[in-house]
Amino acid sequence: MRVLGVDPGSAVTGFGIVEGAPGNFRYVAAGTIRSRPGQPMTERLRTIHARLLAIVDEFAPGALSLERNFVARNVQSAFRIGEARAVAMLAAAERELPLYEYPPNTVKLAVAAFGHADKEQIAYMVRRTLGLGSAPELASDATDALALAVCHLSRAGTARLRDGVERRSRAARRHS
Repeated sequence: MRVLGVDPGSAVTGFGIVEGAPGNFRYVAAGTIRSRPGQPMTERLRTIHARLLAIVDEFAPGALSLERNFVARNVQSAFRIGEARAVAMLAAAERELPLYEYPPNTVKLAVAAFGHADKEQIAYMVRRTLGLGSAPELASDATDALALAVCHLSRAGTARLRDGVERRSRAARRHS
């Protein structure tokens, strides 16, 4: 499965594409969508939306992974992030991509095995997990987006395994 992770922001939105399964992840692409300083918010959101649609069309992911809302100290920043999140959600809906949301601690736990890992720890583990070494150079927003994609692929594998165990357990109880 191929997953597009999106780290939304009104000035910089990160994206990262990873494919594979737990223990066998492969880096596909990553980068940032940047808006021009002073650009009206409507134009920033249009730019993010258009670029996300182009990325989906080019790389054909099977799902989009997004960080779940969190409580921010700055209310205006929270609103702006919410607007960028909504644009990412709209892009997923327009391309009929399943959308998965994960709280920040879940992403950190999936990538670094520690739910309170800092950005440097996440960046290190993303590179290590994807076998990237020092190249390519990645912005922190792109690294965060890759972490979201890795989180989904890790969790999706666990969910499939858990579902299979539950089905076998129910079948065993029915036959007892």
